[in-house]
Amino acid sequence: MRVVEAKTFGGPDVLVPGTAPTPVAGTGEVVIDVAAADVMFLDARLRSGWGTDFFPVRPPYVPGGAVAGVVSAVGEGVDPQWLGKRVASATAASGIGGGLPIGGYAEQALAKARTLTELPGDFVPAAALVHDGTTALAVAEQAALRAGESVLITAAGGGLGILLTQLARAAAATVIAAAHGQRKLDLARRLGATEVIDYEEPGWADSVLEVTGGAGVAVVLDGAGGPIGRDALGVVAPGGRFFGYGNAAGGFAELDTEHAAAQGISVSSLMDITAAGSDFHALGARAFALAAEGHLEVVVGQTFPLERAAEAHAAIEARQAVGRTILTV
Repeated sequence: MRVVEAKTFGGPDVLVPGTAPTPVAGTGEVVIDVAAADVMFLDARLRSGWGTDFFPVRPPYVPGGAVAGVVSAVGEGVDPQWLGKRVASATAASGIGGGLPIGGYAEQALAKARTLTELPGDFVPAAALVHDGTTALAVAEQAALRAGESVLITAAGGGLGILLTQLARAAAATVIAAAHGQRKLDLARRLGATEVIDYEEPGWADSVLEVTGGAGVAVVLDGAGGPIGRDALGVVAPGGRFFGYGNAAGGFAELDTEHAAAQGISVSSLMDITAAGSDFHALGARAFALAAEGHLEVVVGQTFPLERAAEAHAAIEARQAVGRTILTV
């Protein structure tokens, strides 16, 4: 079968098309003939050599933690009625709060039967929703957004930020969306953001304070991390809540937790969110149901054929990608 491998750590050019043996389903597993594979920002970070203390990938490896396609084989203990079903799933090696996002950039991929979601619709948006849908609902569940609260969402033009903007609006919160570039800001406004701010502009955090009348926001949902996340903590009102789950701006935010504690601001990291005991399978199923019912719009901004995975990574790292990026097989 065709695959794309990261031959070594480095730039996008280390992603090389090749071939590998067709996987064999083990106990509790299925083989999926892949039609669409998700490309996460995390994939690009790991390919560069970042994060091996947390995600011990070693080249050569096949990136990709989520796929959509058709079940072509089932392993021992799996209901044979799954054969021929259109499904989306994390790969067998992947998982929120553990595992490795690998195995997806391929014509066939292994998945655990317990993580399968049967699909009524298209493969491309389904692949985009596997991780983002689950994570967005987990963040929203922990944030417990309330009507009338002001919520700052950073990295609002990415796949996760797009879903969180919609979930916050559904909770009747007032959304301030922060992203870079007019396309992303226009999209955030279309999806319900009341205010949009380009966080590459000097003084962007002051602009957040200005639109809140100096009060700050009740909640920050930080998908950017880095210095953007650090600045975002500074606009949380006393007694507010900060949730940091992203590292798109160069690593997770280094936060002044002593200042936060003095202000009565609760700070939750990605590890706190994933360790909170949520039923991730149920959250994922709910995300797919909300999308099927038209309550969540999945935005796939760009697709690339499997063999052009390097171009997909380059687009993500250049901050050119809006919404999710998907490989088609």
